[in-house]
Amino acid sequence: MSSERSIETTGESVEEAISKGLAELGGVSPTDVIVEVLEEPSRGMFGLGAKPARVRLQLFRTPAASAPTSVTTPSPAAESAAPSTSPREKQGQDESYSADVDEDEGITLLEDMQEVTDDALLDEDVRVAKVVLGELLDKMQILRPEIIIRRAVKPEDGEGNPWLLDITGPNLNALIGRRGETLNALQYITRLISSRELQHRANIVVDAAGYKAKRSRMLHDLALRMADQASRSKRTVALEPMPPYERRIVHMALRSRDDVQTKSVGEGNSRKVTIVPR
Repeated sequence: MSSERSIETTGESVEEAISKGLAELGGVSPTDVIVEVLEEPSRGMFGLGAKPARVRLQLFRTPAASAPTSVTTPSPAAESAAPSTSPREKQGQDESYSADVDEDEGITLLEDMQEVTDDALLDEDVRVAKVVLGELLDKMQILRPEIIIRRAVKPEDGEGNPWLLDITGPNLNALIGRRGETLNALQYITRLISSRELQHRANIVVDAAGYKAKRSRMLHDLALRMADQASRSKRTVALEPMPPYERRIVHMALRSRDDVQTKSVGEGNSRKVTIVPR
């Protein structure tokens, strides 16, 4: 532990190292820390020279102000007995749901977001993030990019919605990468730098050519179809491994169904959602 508010931890994966750090900080939420990946895990050659992942967690809100991290799976009876639950709490079927990192909070479908053209409506978070993202794109030599700012406009969503920075321009496939991996890395770096500048967590989503918006709709529809299949067959259906924000889309799509429940299983890049008939 390097200081009272900053620690370094290791694990077989980045996610495991972060989870350990959150626990050491008193079970704080991922939204209460700034995460810096110091070293990616390495398998080595033929199993030799393997290195664990190493991360640094900087706490910028006290644990007392944090939401508790859920590590247990509540039973359906316990859920129905509760007087009320938020969508995040209701998704307790995912055993490590609250420990998932880099999730796009407050969003079910990215395509439901609308463009914001009035600069007066932009807060400091998105202004800083847009500058940071623009500088990153310039260093990556992305030709003629334009950054369109979007945000969900549903009144009930409040101010907790993330800002969406949608990159448009020619030849963005390389920026998106395989299954969005490059885009996710760009979002992570944009959030990290912006959070350091702002001294609080920047709730920012980075998209390119509407890739995440299209995929969120596809995952939402897939979740509904697979839930129907699990309910009819009375068998658990396992989806392909997904990053945290994609798993959240599946959880949110099925959170109100009483015939199935969702649960994340696996570790690291192999973590996936299973749909279990009740």
